[in-house]
Amino acid sequence: MKNKVRVRLAPSPTGVPHVGTIRTAIFNWLFARGGDGSFIIRVEDTDQTRFVEGSIDDLLASLQWLGMDWDEGPDIGGPFEPNYQSERLRNYHEVVDLLVNQKTAYYCYCSPQRLEDVRKKQSGYDRRCRYLSDEQRADLEKSCESSVIRFAMPLEGQTVLDDLIRGTVKFENNLIDDFVMIKSDGFPTYHLANVIDDQSMEISHVFRAEEWLSSTPRHLGIYDALGWDPPLFAHFPQILAPDKSKLSKRHGATSIQEYRAQGFLPDAIFNFLALLGWSLDDKTEIMSSDELKKNFSLERVAKSGAMFDVKKLEWMNGHYIRQASLGHIANSLLDYWQEFPTEGIKPLPDRETLIRIVPLIHQRIKTLKDATPLISFFFQSTIHYDINELVQKNMDTNSTKLALLETSSLIESMENFDASTIENTLRNLATDLGIKPGQLFGSIRVATTGLKVAPPLFETLEVLGKKRSLTAIDLAVEKLQATSVQQSES
Repeated sequence: MKNKVRVRLAPSPTGVPHVGTIRTAIFNWLFARGGDGSFIIRVEDTDQTRFVEGSIDDLLASLQWLGMDWDEGPDIGGPFEPNYQSERLRNYHEVVDLLVNQKTAYYCYCSPQRLEDVRKKQSGYDRRCRYLSDEQRADLEKSCESSVIRFAMPLEGQTVLDDLIRGTVKFENNLIDDFVMIKSDGFPTYHLANVIDDQSMEISHVFRAEEWLSSTPRHLGIYDALGWDPPLFAHFPQILAPDKSKLSKRHGATSIQEYRAQGFLPDAIFNFLALLGWSLDDKTEIMSSDELKKNFSLERVAKSGAMFDVKKLEWMNGHYIRQASLGHIANSLLDYWQEFPTEGIKPLPDRETLIRIVPLIHQRIKTLKDATPLISFFFQSTIHYDINELVQKNMDTNSTKLALLETSSLIESMENFDASTIENTLRNLATDLGIKPGQLFGSIRVATTGLKVAPPLFETLEVLGKKRSLTAIDLAVEKLQATSVQQSES
């Protein structure tokens, strides 16, 4: 084991950042930041056929959005050096040449068709090229258009892994085939490149998803063949869907970008993912990144799969919204609308106006996206609604028009247009009109917001202001009058 803690995230540039990748990054980051360790990002881009332009920039942007930093690795939009595998091909070939010379690796000349035929008969490669004579090898080198290099796995005994989470795991060597290390295009496979990179970067701990557990004996075999001390390994539990299958697209959003677009806060996402497979105890659920750094330990990482519960994430996000300051939520909304332009919020409001509006929805929303339908009327010059929505239960067009006319007259005469004064005035008006307060308030709410369910009415009117409130109510009266005329004519 290396002396200093050095952990790494080793993503492939093959698409949008999956929540599983981000959870792995969080565990690595917490382990490093909990002590005097280093967190390194290394891009494993040796599979050129699956390369997706911009995917690493998306990953790095997601990590930064979550408040995570790294000590070594690429900058967003920056150069490939030093942590892209495709820039280090010479290193891998030098090591493979050494393995070939010491007979722990060999060239394989089997055609794709032959390999396909072998796979139909048995689960792994039959090691045919491992036993070629020098003469046979020389002949094949002349006649074959391409070749790969395979690792010669031990044919007997066991490979033993002391996993920091799962304990002792044993693998029968004769059940592991001679895997490819260098492909026909000259690029290394994951198995070779990640071992050499971990050694050259002095990685002390390899933390990764459970799906890589079965690959570990291959990696340990390479370490042993080269006489290198392997790092310590820990394999994190799978992230499961509610049906306990592996989380995938068919269960809904699986990428950080999708959850950003849905209006989740970075603190909530970080907290939620940190608790997928790890816990402080059986009751603590809300923890800041500082608290997580202080308390994270591998001893508390579970062996079994962790359920991705979207309802719990929504609850947690709602908690973070309610606990945040009004200024913080205003800033978050402005950033959200800037990144994800929203119909009805154009142009973007100024921060001071938004801070006056946020208290109306602060306790009501679970995501930033929830805010838009509740407050978009504040930023629209025209309020849209069905005229029938103005008329409340047990009222008609004429009684509603009268109630709104009286409302307009009272508002016009009000000197103080604050929520408390508005409420007292309108409640008294409902009594004078002989109708229920809810009936009057419902008509005013639709007239001024276009919504049947909206933020608190009196506070909303105060923010709208006397002039805008009067304009909206007077327009509603005009619509009701036009409807009355049409009804009488018909």
